[in-house]
Amino acid sequence: MMPAMTYLQNDLAQLATVSTATITMVLLKHGLRNVWLRGTRPLGTGQHRIVGPAFTMRFLPAREDLATPASLASGRSTRAAIEDMPAGSVVVVDAMGTTDAGVFGDILCARMKARGVAGLVTDGVVRDVSGVLGTRFPVWCQGTAAPPSVAGLTFVGWQEPVACGGVAVFPDDVIVADDDGAVVIPKALIGQVIAAGADQERLEAWIMTEVERGVPLLGLYPPNADALARYAATKPGI
Repeated sequence: MMPAMTYLQNDLAQLATVSTATITMVLLKHGLRNVWLRGTRPLGTGQHRIVGPAFTMRFLPAREDLATPASLASGRSTRAAIEDMPAGSVVVVDAMGTTDAGVFGDILCARMKARGVAGLVTDGVVRDVSGVLGTRFPVWCQGTAAPPSVAGLTFVGWQEPVACGGVAVFPDDVIVADDDGAVVIPKALIGQVIAAGADQERLEAWIMTEVERGVPLLGLYPPNADALARYAATKPGI
């Protein structure tokens, strides 16, 4: 089976120009409403948009015999999962919305960046925030907390279906994250999202120019037949 990053490269490049707001609208038209991962906010200002196949990680509530400092060095740990992450992937961490234990800190973020990982998305929080920001590794999360993950969470595995921010995410679904948060695109719908998303972005850019020159919204947004005809006339080759 060909690696996800090989057969998705062209698709990912095209998705990099489509906003999460547009993606949610396109997916809504396909009947998917629950695609925005709640609590995924940019940790730093000016983070660039990221796109990539999901590499999933899952935590459960802390259990004292399993969530110990010693467990961090085991073969089933966040450290082991990081060494399994392919370059270009977006790490999606199911932390069950826990906000009092940081799933990652600066050292782990630095290692993910060194491995070429595109970014981290979690419904939890991170720790060592100054160091994390210093790595310039893109992170979307609920905020920060000083305690380590084992203070409130038990890490149980990676590359399996997870629930992040109330959304089902499967390995190799595509994640797009920008200033509005993170969304998931089912792998089977990538082609449709690219085709519809690119045109939606062009249409909305044209609508914005119409608004700026004083055109009223009714009949323009959403566009009626007349507005669509005027938009079509602006396309190359028309």
